[in-house]
Amino acid sequence: MSGIEALLTELGGLRAVRPTGPDGVEALLARAGSAAGRWADVPYDVRRSAQGQVGPRADAAPEAAFRRTEEPYVELEIALANCSRGRLGGP
Repeated sequence: MSGIEALLTELGGLRAVRPTGPDGVEALLARAGSAAGRWADVPYDVRRSAQGQVGPRADAAPEAAFRRTEEPYVELEIALANCSRGRLGGP
């Protein structure tokens, strides 16, 4: 199974998860953040592979795609940090 197929399988499995309690939510956020980070690697790698081989517009598209796929990863990491902080009684 390729890395992308494994990622798609994991993403499909996340949709069915119904966490019970703070530990379950934290685990789900961690898994979702990990998957989002791996997905963001795809356009990043495409960008690096194609850079300078096509015109400027086509060169810019993978960069824009990477930025868009990176946002969910960052947001999920923030949510995970806030979840952990809230459980530990932090600010």
